[in-house]
Amino acid sequence: MTITLIGYRGSGKSSIAPLIATRLGWQWADVDRLIEKKADKTIKDIFEQEGEPAFREIEREVVSELFQKKQMVIATGGGTVLSSQNRDHFIQGGPVIWLKASVEGLFERISKDPISEETRPSLTSKGGGIEEIQEVLQQREPFYKECATIKIETENHTFDSIVKKIMQQLPNEITAGENQT
Repeated sequence: MTITLIGYRGSGKSSIAPLIATRLGWQWADVDRLIEKKADKTIKDIFEQEGEPAFREIEREVVSELFQKKQMVIATGGGTVLSSQNRDHFIQGGPVIWLKASVEGLFERISKDPISEETRPSLTSKGGGIEEIQEVLQQREPFYKECATIKIETENHTFDSIVKKIMQQLPNEITAGENQT
């Protein structure tokens, strides 16, 4: 069984995944970090030097490897849902949690992250601002909706309160062994 976190960059996936994993006594993984490790490059460098198709191929390989493991919480990249193969893994693996925030909220979070600009590519010709977020979300939201078994609004909530909401909505067979720390 896996728990998959999906949502746009800046939605909190990489911050929430280890907190859920700790509560459950499970392992966790960040797809983007594993891609960077496998390619020995930042995501931005992969996009610039090899192109998005090469990045998406590495991403599919990483996701396939992760879904062979059990009791895993997976923080996906914002565009990991674009692959039907990845979506099939998510849906078959267990609960899929969509961490959702407004365009403005996402822009604010991304803007405050100094590492984001250095390591993540712009996804459109719009350069990473609110217009880019709107355009990319319009493309991705149907896939987030298709996969999500749980939708969590993250805006104006602490990580702890988000984790609490998630834990309350997970099936009992998952939370039965929960660590209460």
